[in-house]
Amino acid sequence: MPECAPPGQPLTGELDPATADGTSTPAPLPPCLAVMETVPDGDRMLVRVRGELDLGGHRLRPGLHDALCRSGSGVDLDLSAVEFCDCAGLNVLLEERRRALEQDKTLAIRSSSPAVARLLELTGAWELFAHPGPDDPAAPTGGGPRGDADQDLRTEVVQLRRAMQTRPTIDLARGILMASFGLTSQAAWTVLVTTSQNTNTKLHRLAHDLVSAADGTALPQPVRTQLAAAIAGAGGGPTSAPAGPAAPLGDIEPKRCGTPPGDSG
Repeated sequence: MPECAPPGQPLTGELDPATADGTSTPAPLPPCLAVMETVPDGDRMLVRVRGELDLGGHRLRPGLHDALCRSGSGVDLDLSAVEFCDCAGLNVLLEERRRALEQDKTLAIRSSSPAVARLLELTGAWELFAHPGPDDPAAPTGGGPRGDADQDLRTEVVQLRRAMQTRPTIDLARGILMASFGLTSQAAWTVLVTTSQNTNTKLHRLAHDLVSAADGTALPQPVRTQLAAAIAGAGGGPTSAPAGPAAPLGDIEPKRCGTPPGDSG
């Protein structure tokens, strides 16, 4: 079994003060808004996480790595108390899954909150964290066929590339919503997820369309309608910035009860 090594760099390029080698002092990671509890469970370790999994979740990596090293066959995650999870939080889980595979172990999600379940479904990463049964060929056996391991690794590479490639666009779209409608980061994420679900559009595709709309490309009317409703539901509204390139999506007016459609005052 491979020896446990110290946790490595984040997958998405966020600078870690302990390991970055840039010429200027890197910005420190934000505080972690999640806590974890580790409990032995047979030859596996059960890790319960509570709070919010975002960029600050990288501070959980040492604890997850320690739980993985102390387990016999891997780690089960209880994420039922995670109230918020974005792509940065997902990357923490994907990185730890990669480490588990290197040790011929598994990282599985035993239970999840709606926030985590939505993110896994939208990114197509849910199957990567399925709990292996006793007869599952993906379960570590200490000497399984090399072909199965290679296929599992190829699948992981595809999922990791997808997450890494779409994360910047999703974050940019979230920033555009925050700037245009005065939303918080979490509210902007909720708007993206809600609009994605109500229009049956993949999250990364919706984010791409929003970024394009900021450059002048019109959004499809069904997307505009659902986006306006989601923004209104999140409590957002147009900022005081003038319309035009300086105010992306500024022509979208969230509709609230009592506001006549098209009434601009």
